[in-house]
Amino acid sequence: MDVKALETVFEELRELLENKRMKEVKARLDDMNEVDAAHFLQTLPEKEMAMVFRILSKEHAAEVFACMEIDEQQLIINSVTDRELAHIIEELYVDDAVDLMEELPANVVKRIMRNATAETRDLINQFLKFPENSAGSIMTAEFVDLKKDMTVNEAFDRIRKTGEDKETIYTCYVTSKDRKLLGVVTVRDMLLSPYEAVIGDIMDDNVISAMTTDDRETVAKMFNKYDFIALPVVDTENRLVGIITVDDAMDVLEEEATEDIEKMAAITPSDRPYLKTGVLETWRARVPWLLILMISATFTGLIISSYESALSKFVVLTAFIPMLMDTGGNGGSQTSVTVIRSMSLGDIEFSDLFKVVWKEVRVALLCGLTLAVTNFVKLMVLDRVGFQVAAVVCITLVATVFFAKLVGGIMPMLAKKIGFDPAVMASPFITTIVDALSLIIYFRVAALVLNL
Repeated sequence: MDVKALETVFEELRELLENKRMKEVKARLDDMNEVDAAHFLQTLPEKEMAMVFRILSKEHAAEVFACMEIDEQQLIINSVTDRELAHIIEELYVDDAVDLMEELPANVVKRIMRNATAETRDLINQFLKFPENSAGSIMTAEFVDLKKDMTVNEAFDRIRKTGEDKETIYTCYVTSKDRKLLGVVTVRDMLLSPYEAVIGDIMDDNVISAMTTDDRETVAKMFNKYDFIALPVVDTENRLVGIITVDDAMDVLEEEATEDIEKMAAITPSDRPYLKTGVLETWRARVPWLLILMISATFTGLIISSYESALSKFVVLTAFIPMLMDTGGNGGSQTSVTVIRSMSLGDIEFSDLFKVVWKEVRVALLCGLTLAVTNFVKLMVLDRVGFQVAAVVCITLVATVFFAKLVGGIMPMLAKKIGFDPAVMASPFITTIVDALSLIIYFRVAALVLNL
């Protein structure tokens, strides 16, 4: 359903609510995709949202609940009875329930755990013990496991009996009696095999898996590399403990990309939506970086001050300082963003440092010379400055672009090597470093050419 059609449906639902035609609202929402239903509920006032949620069918209510934002989920939890809450928690996939527990206040978590079954509590507690950014923290325990001595017919019987509550039934995992992962088989493989075929004969025993302690971003990238729709997660003894599905992997990649973008803009990452983040919280996320960058930028002021007497003799040089600093910063940012993206995709490693440097040296010279020639013509024809001043500006331009691209290429790779997030070394820090370098180069070249 496209955006316009969906908005039309929402308007019709709001009209039904105004006319108190709740049976029709319930029927329409129960037929609607859970994502769209959650979106509609979140457009309603708080009291009305809670009321409409409670008229949904039990099965659909849990699916809609899983698609809502954490603030709305907390509102729903506070509005339903313990019995209704217990049903919602039991219907949620374990990974969704764990995500909920990590976000909610302690008093709400206690209420949820008090109303969950012992089995669900054990599963949630098990998942909460895994490190925050590990594969174990995003996996789900709802998967189909088969035995190698089953026939295809027996496997389908098991899928029919247990598959309703599983995250995926397309990919099934073959395990031993002690739960060790032996192989993987898809529904497609079984459909194309005779019913009497043995699972052990048609399974693929070359299984790619992740460890529970593996970094979740690294695991998420495996989905792109291997085109998985699900990935098994094993412990240190190769026992199957859960799976990660492609939707969980996409969520991780989105979160990591957002975090990198915020770090590249010198903002402390936040997992809350922009409009739901308070002013003070936003201030706390931004002001420390602004203070650090402001203090570091004072170095450029000190450099200018130290050459104040030289500038007084050639005041015209002052006019070109912003252009040189901006060009250097832009050149460094281009390289740093490209290198950071390549590292995140696994295209380059620290061992490729010299290849990156050699490439950026050639690119920097080509870019610097192009900008210098263009700027020289502008300086002589339009600005009508002397040849020596034009030479100082153009030589500085080539040198600034050269060093800016080297800094932009090397800094993120060094940061990752010593354990920092490469995104931290993006635009703000690199721009500050390049600004200082460009000024030092500019005044040194001016001193040599103009005999200052």
